[in-house]
Amino acid sequence: MIKNAYYIIINTDISGVINLEIIIKDNYISITFSIKQLKEVDKMEYLIFVTKVGLISGMLGTAGGGLMVLLVRQVKETLLSAILGISAGIMTVIIFVDLIPEAQAVGSTMTSLLGLLLGILLIGSLDLFFPHKHFLSSEDGHGQFLKAGLLLAIGIALHNVPEGLAIGAGYSAASNLGLGLAIIMAIQNFPEGMAVACTLSLGGLRSRSVFLITLLAGLPMGLGAFIGAYLGSISNLVLSISLGFAAGAMLYITFDELIPDAHRKAEGHTAILGILGGIFIGIILTGIF
Repeated sequence: MIKNAYYIIINTDISGVINLEIIIKDNYISITFSIKQLKEVDKMEYLIFVTKVGLISGMLGTAGGGLMVLLVRQVKETLLSAILGISAGIMTVIIFVDLIPEAQAVGSTMTSLLGLLLGILLIGSLDLFFPHKHFLSSEDGHGQFLKAGLLLAIGIALHNVPEGLAIGAGYSAASNLGLGLAIIMAIQNFPEGMAVACTLSLGGLRSRSVFLITLLAGLPMGLGAFIGAYLGSISNLVLSISLGFAAGAMLYITFDELIPDAHRKAEGHTAILGILGGIFIGIILTGIF
């Protein structure tokens, strides 16, 4: 038994296993994770399952990015550009190949467009009132980094709620779509966690505290997944709006944040190569899931 350690354990057994175990002691961090597909279950078990998928997706993304910064210490901007580009490419495919067609299939073009507009408006409003600038300039004072890092973590946590809703709505349409979206959201949250960890580390925060904050920033995705799964199970009309909402939220994030950040950090053609590579990966993933 490890003493003076933090334990974060999430597990269930609905159709196999979904487990996340994180043990933190001083500078030692151990992570164990496994997930399998969802089978037929009652509504409460289903909602609990989807919520835990959202929690794991959010925490693995932000905490994984934070852990990479803590281990590597200095991440090349070209790598960040490639990661952001790949994320943008994958999300673009998911939006136009899966979410929008599924929203139209279970509802109508009007309901899908209504959801799309609501998703764009919500994420746009969050950006207006809780902006989360990804990377600070080295010219910013040392004392500003800690405050900026905490505000950045709060902003990302708030953005994770509608992103989790996409996972829940996806599961309401099809378990394969929900699982695929959970994986995509974890990948998309990776650079977010890196941004938080970089900023907090420059603010002088201890590695263990930095990791815990990046982990907590991903938690609200579980809440969003619960809301999305619950709303999506009410009726086809609500499911169509929810899927459209998820598409709108992802659309805004992709074109307002991921693609501009990828080009801002690019050297040569790393951004566009990452985006095109992400599109290829996204097409493969849609075929698998």
